[in-house]
Amino acid sequence: MFFKIALSMCCAMLSTAAFADISDIRKSNNQISMRVISTNVDYTETGNGLYGTSTGILDTESGPVGGYALTLALMRDLLLGNDYFEFGNDYSSGHTSYTGSYQGGTYGSVVTTSTAILGNFSARYGSGTMVNAKIMLTPYAEFGHHEWNRGVNYGEIYTHNYFGLGVLAQYSPEKKWVLSANALLGKTFGSYIVVVSGPGLTGFEGSLGDSALYRAGLSADYALDKNLHGSVGIDFTSFSYGISAAYPVGGGIVAWEPDSKTNYTTFKIGLGYAF
Repeated sequence: MFFKIALSMCCAMLSTAAFADISDIRKSNNQISMRVISTNVDYTETGNGLYGTSTGILDTESGPVGGYALTLALMRDLLLGNDYFEFGNDYSSGHTSYTGSYQGGTYGSVVTTSTAILGNFSARYGSGTMVNAKIMLTPYAEFGHHEWNRGVNYGEIYTHNYFGLGVLAQYSPEKKWVLSANALLGKTFGSYIVVVSGPGLTGFEGSLGDSALYRAGLSADYALDKNLHGSVGIDFTSFSYGISAAYPVGGGIVAWEPDSKTNYTTFKIGLGYAF
């Protein structure tokens, strides 16, 4: 079904259409949508030699994880005019490719797969400005929460919140079409890890270092009829986790979570109901 949606959108782009106006953008910004998503994980842990441990790359995880996303968008004239609200939630579950090493070994000596569960929630508010009959710019503020349930060992759960400022640029080149570009610069806060205990492994939990967060995206929305919309898009997100404190895990041994960097590239395609 989603292939047919994408095909119909491409065919429509090639056809002759009536002159677009800002009403197409406003209608695109008033809909509830559901999308199938695929998030490519690109994660790298690096060591700094603490307590004589390895330096450089310790382990990596990569690969696509499939899921779904629900979004509610509203644009109303309430406070500043063209007030824009967006609430999003997504969930993905699958496997990634893991490359690492045994304790004290060399990176690359262990290659396997790892389960991965990703979850996100976000809330956004902004106010749109009409540049002309075809273009709207909407600066916004956004708060969000991210969780990654990582399947290494007996499980590691990473979480953080973030706050950022961004801008949504929308262009309606012809009737029924809205093309969007989106960029956000933010900061994570409340970054945290829980390492689950298991046979021979004593877990721990604690805070991680926060970092800047970057996101950029492109999308296209097409009105298939009066209320039904189809959309495709791609988002890129990047952030880091700083090293945790060291925690005793028994037998005079301490453990900690090293520095890491995470990049997500998320592809989206789905349907929306405009109101």
